[in-house]
Amino acid sequence: MQRIKGYHAHVYFDANTIAQARALCEEATRLFGLKMGRIHQRPVGPHPDWSCQLAFDPQHIGVVLPWLALNRKGLVIFLHPDTGDDLTDHTEHAIWMGAVRPLDLSVF
Repeated sequence: MQRIKGYHAHVYFDANTIAQARALCEEATRLFGLKMGRIHQRPVGPHPDWSCQLAFDPQHIGVVLPWLALNRKGLVIFLHPDTGDDLTDHTEHAIWMGAVRPLDLSVF
C-alpha cells in the first residue's frame, strides 16, 4: 500500500454558494487546524468548478471526512489522498461527496 502523506478536500461552489463555501472552509480550519487555500473564483488545475482546498494530515481523516459529510449542506466536495501519484490520487483514490464532476486530467 502506498503511504498517504496527507489529504486534500476541494470544496466546489459557484457565485450563489461562495459565502456558504467560505464559511464551511473557515469553520473546518477553526475546528481542526486545517490549512485553507485560496478561494478560487475560476476553475484551477484539474477542477472544473470554483473551489477552495483544505489540506490536512492523515490522522485527521477520521474526524474531517464525517464532519464535511454532515456539514456540506449540498456543496460538492472532492477529497483525495496525497500519495505522490497525482493521477491515481485524483481518480482511483477519489472520494466524492455530492455529484461527481468531470476533472481535467490532462494536467497530469
